Amino acid sequence: MPEAGGERQPRTRRGLMAAVLVAVVAVDQLTKQWVVNELTGRRIEVFWTLVLHRVENKGAAFSLFGGGGFGPVIAVVAVAIVGLLLWQGRTVERRLGAVALGLIGGGAIGNLVDRLFRASDGFLSGGVVDFIDFQWWPVFNVADMGVVVGGITLIALYAFLPESPGAGDD
Repeated sequence: MPEAGGERQPRTRRGLMAAVLVAVVAVDQLTKQWVVNELTGRRIEVFWTLVLHRVENKGAAFSLFGGGGFGPVIAVVAVAIVGLLLWQGRTVERRLGAVALGLIGGGAIGNLVDRLFRASDGFLSGGVVDFIDFQWWPVFNVADMGVVVGGITLIALYAFLPESPGAGDD
């Protein structure tokens, strides 16, 4: 609902960001639960080089830093990123910006949930369930897609698309 002066309330964008965030976490966790139940010790060849199989990633994106016990550090960084995104979400004016922040936040939370609830050897030490494997690219999951697509969208939105008087209507 417009405020005095015809400006939109930022709540509209925060709501969109929150809805996207919740959707990404839900789809991510549902697909990971399916993978844990159906793909443990099994592979599904989908097409071309795409294979679905369960991989546990205790490192960062693309399995970086996997052997050094960095899981808790990565989880703390993810919490900080989510906090920053939620803070930035207070002022986002563009719909596409809200969607991008929701994708990134949802992806970070989706993988954080794995680190929290799949831990067996210490706080935040759980492995992230990855399962989408093109066999020529690192194995990933829905949360990773959210982070990457959201990040690329933010870069494109703010680096290549100029701010216009009607920016809130994108």
